[in-house]
Amino acid sequence: MASGKPVVILGVFVADTAYRADRQPRMGETILGNSFKLGPGGKGSNQAVAAGKLGADVTFLTRLGVDAFADMAKATWAEASVKSAVIETPQSYTGAAYIFIEETTGNNAIIVSPGAAMLISPEDIEANAGLIGGAGVFVTQLEQPIDAALRALEIARGAGVTTILNPAPAAKLPDRIYTLCDYVTPNETEAEELTGIKVSSIDDARRAADSLLKKGVGSVIITLGEKGALLHTAARSDHVPVVSAGPVVETTGAGDAFNGGLAAALAKGVEPLQAVRFACAVAGISVTRPGTAPSMPTLHEVEALLAEG
Repeated sequence: MASGKPVVILGVFVADTAYRADRQPRMGETILGNSFKLGPGGKGSNQAVAAGKLGADVTFLTRLGVDAFADMAKATWAEASVKSAVIETPQSYTGAAYIFIEETTGNNAIIVSPGAAMLISPEDIEANAGLIGGAGVFVTQLEQPIDAALRALEIARGAGVTTILNPAPAAKLPDRIYTLCDYVTPNETEAEELTGIKVSSIDDARRAADSLLKKGVGSVIITLGEKGALLHTAARSDHVPVVSAGPVVETTGAGDAFNGGLAAALAKGVEPLQAVRFACAVAGISVTRPGTAPSMPTLHEVEALLAEG
């Protein structure tokens, strides 16, 4: 399958330090863990790796320190055929994340310290306006400063680029940002943070999605974990069931797999409902594997899973 139009992703790379244990320690308590793993992470970077492994023509825009974690980032992107537009930042450090993984369920809790990526500025975005404006699909999240994300979305929208905002981690957003988004892709928790509507069912998700449409979003895609995803527009509302690829090992990075898959599919001209189903399959495979970037599947694996029906 051809790579399609270029995908540009603005975001953060962090080195994931992942600890597996039976439970989280209480404050002041030390417990023994079951395993530890160091690997590449960060929402934007994970999304770029997911899209790259699916064959998309993807470039990742970020800031890195000048250190060993920056070397890890560049090696990770090279392996996934991701091009990078890196602003080297020796006065800071490449980001890192603490990830606790509950052994019995695979559920996770995360602390992210973005480091140099927190210095991404609107001026950095202006310097890369040609890259952003030349994309077919532009994606960003909220791990870097919101003013930088806002400026990038403005440039992309002005150039007629399809825009995706993954509002993670959840944060209060300026009203203008919604009108710049062709797609907003929150999970249940993030949808509640943005709308005040608790999402416990598909009907709840539809109410939250309606609230986001009223803010000016083109289409809302709420990811629902084991329930799949909801694609909601002014004209229609479609629930896409989860695409299972086997037992869940780890949910870390599932949302990133979904967003990377969505961007890759839309860049190839896949219509939105099928793009969401494709993204569900990407996420469905990712949760059967440990790690974040290493768990991202290839296009062949996703197409094989979808062909099984």
